[in-house]
Amino acid sequence: MISLLQYRLWYGDGSFKQTEKYQLQLDQLQQQLALKQQRNKALEAEVLDLRKGKEAIEETARHDLGLIRQDETFFQVIE
Repeated sequence: MISLLQYRLWYGDGSFKQTEKYQLQLDQLQQQLALKQQRNKALEAEVLDLRKGKEAIEETARHDLGLIRQDETFFQVIE
């Protein structure tokens, strides 16, 4: 009987190895969750900026689309 209990403790369902494996998986998932929560906060802030003002829309147009204003002069610096 004792040997059966020892076997389950070391190798069976809920053993030390399995518990350690699950703990490592949980730690990895928590790290992934933290990264995704940070990304979500950044995206949420960007959405709020886009909803509130023209400055964020202008910044996005300049950065992503390469647009300039009508009264501006475009200079391209080649390194």
